[in-house]
Amino acid sequence: MRHRTVVSTVVSTVVSALCGALALALPAQAATSGPSGHTIVFGHRGASAYAPENTLSSVQRAADLGTDWVENDVQRTRDGALVVIHDTTLARTTDVKRRYPRRSPWAVGSFTLAEIKKLDAGNWFAPRFRGERVPTLGEYLGRLDRTGQGLLLELKQPELYPGIEGQTLDVLGRAGWLDRRHLTRRLIVQSFNADALRTTHRLHPGVRTGFLGSPPVSQLTRYAAFSDAVNPPQGAVTAAYVAAVHRLMGPHGRRMRVDAWTVDSAAAALRLVKLRVDGIITNRPDVMERAVRPSAAEAA
Repeated sequence: MRHRTVVSTVVSTVVSALCGALALALPAQAATSGPSGHTIVFGHRGASAYAPENTLSSVQRAADLGTDWVENDVQRTRDGALVVIHDTTLARTTDVKRRYPRRSPWAVGSFTLAEIKKLDAGNWFAPRFRGERVPTLGEYLGRLDRTGQGLLLELKQPELYPGIEGQTLDVLGRAGWLDRRHLTRRLIVQSFNADALRTTHRLHPGVRTGFLGSPPVSQLTRYAAFSDAVNPPQGAVTAAYVAAVHRLMGPHGRRMRVDAWTVDSAAAALRLVKLRVDGIITNRPDVMERAVRPSAAEAA
């Protein structure tokens, strides 16, 4: 197992270097998020205003709405499986309290995958989603392969799961998500934890990354060494801040991006577009798409 991991890391590093070189030869927009240079809409945990967050139903709902990108959260079970769930506890979005009443605080990392797979992750949202399960990262990637969507993957509190950066890359690699097409057009890894992004960049330099937060302008240069984007809460976005980020080049030799979260009103979206943000992360991707896309008349 140890030997296989070392070999995998070495191969990954070589491949990533080649992919990085190839990516630099592509048009700039190909290495951002969409083909036409417009503001990208990311479905937050899928289309989480309309389906239970981080589930396959939420991914599918986002796809049905025409959302090209979805965002998710990755954590690790007690027995080492990667699952897609936001909270570090299972209590809010599953029936874990009923099924395992004596295991408070119901931390994700204290349950095995088999135990988590017994939980209902949909009924809390609406009865029609009863029986929805917490997906593994592999299952989630499989659904995206069918829908064709891109993935903004968040390493959720990686300090709780030592080594999750390499493990996540391993799962992505086995699923075929570390080839040139995915690296330049369909995958971004983000986190609030700068060390996790540094580790991800070191293990696989070809992977685009985004730092969640709004570092002071004086510190942005440090982040540009390992992060392709700064993704702040919408309230922290100003024209001056966006301009400061855009002045910097990220590790792949392109202008750094600004993707703001979590934006659900059309008025807020329009404000951010005027401030020249590159992406909007939202629970209501259909509302955001209508807000940020010009009409045919305006486009002409």
